[in-house]
Amino acid sequence: MSDIKKVVLAYSGGLDTSVIVRWLQDTYNCEVVTFTADIGQGEEVEPARAKAEALGVKEIYIEDLREEFVRDYVFPMFRANTIYEGEYLLGTSIARPLIAKRLIDIANETGADAISHGATGKGNDQVRFELGAYALKPGVKVIAPWREWDLNSREKLLKYCEERNIPVEMKKGKSPYSMDANLLHISYEGINLEDPWAEAEEDMWRWSVSPETAPDEPTYVELTYKKGDIVAIDGQDMKPHVVLESLNKLAGANGIGRLDIVENRYVGMKSRGCYETPGGTIMLRAHRAIESITLDREVAHLKDSIMPRYAEVIYNGYWWSPEREALQALIDQTQHYVNGTVRLKLYKGNVDVVGRKSEDSLFDEKIATFEEDQGAYDQKDAEGFIKLNALRLRIAAGKGRKL
Repeated sequence: MSDIKKVVLAYSGGLDTSVIVRWLQDTYNCEVVTFTADIGQGEEVEPARAKAEALGVKEIYIEDLREEFVRDYVFPMFRANTIYEGEYLLGTSIARPLIAKRLIDIANETGADAISHGATGKGNDQVRFELGAYALKPGVKVIAPWREWDLNSREKLLKYCEERNIPVEMKKGKSPYSMDANLLHISYEGINLEDPWAEAEEDMWRWSVSPETAPDEPTYVELTYKKGDIVAIDGQDMKPHVVLESLNKLAGANGIGRLDIVENRYVGMKSRGCYETPGGTIMLRAHRAIESITLDREVAHLKDSIMPRYAEVIYNGYWWSPEREALQALIDQTQHYVNGTVRLKLYKGNVDVVGRKSEDSLFDEKIATFEEDQGAYDQKDAEGFIKLNALRLRIAAGKGRKL
């Protein structure tokens, strides 16, 4: 007899999680609470309610978390100019801590004994969900069906549904790829993408046109920053999630944001995936541009030096860790003067910075000019600066040391 009486499941309403509802009921003889989050995946989440009810679920949570997702997770990450292994903008990774947090919140609210998720035993998401859960509720029981059952193929899942009268919706034109979407990105894995040499098919992409078919005229856009976050587009104030929604549309229409990479998963394997991050691609470029005129040089270089570590922390699932909080405190401290406006030109897959201005700019035209500077900078000072910085090199060379 199981001691698990109630489980909160991260529920999408798809085949896998619908099977998990019944499997939990059968295996643990427990009550299942479903939690469905709207984080901007682009599909209606309310139908999950009817599917859960058909499976006998009594407590159903469906929540719009779009604003919280961008405000409290995406924006803080972009203050650091975060990018994993030089390319990946962490679209899936940054959504997991919020889902883990709500799973634990709901478990506490409903008196559940455990939480459950549909992540497989091969991927990063199992780690991200569970590290977050344990950080927020140390004694929580986690049930990961993919690590317990033998339903390891679509055929077995469908047979399980048939045997237990679980309704399966067969959508026409459904993508054959394994996909994950939220307001920041959409990812594609599986099928021909498992061959790193195979080019992704053009009809796979959902959010962007190809650069070749993008408009022949550029699109200009101005982004206004306050303390490192975008607060307005073309002078119009917007909430964080509306900012990202708007940038996704602008960038996608101009063929911006496609990525095809092989990444190193935390569990040890290499994985090939394709990503569309249209708005995020603009955000990264624009944020670096506004920082270029507002950040002190050494502060900017310090941020750049810790960014790979910060990216790794998020990718590996340690959002709710003391090291991430310490890094975030440092990053946020650097953003007090990251205010102003960046002007961008979007054209056939490219994002070009064509202007930046700020009341807090450290760019001094009187000093930087190639024209007469009226004594603002004494070029003779450079001689001593260079000699002092060369002192150790001169001493070593004088001793006959070779490089």
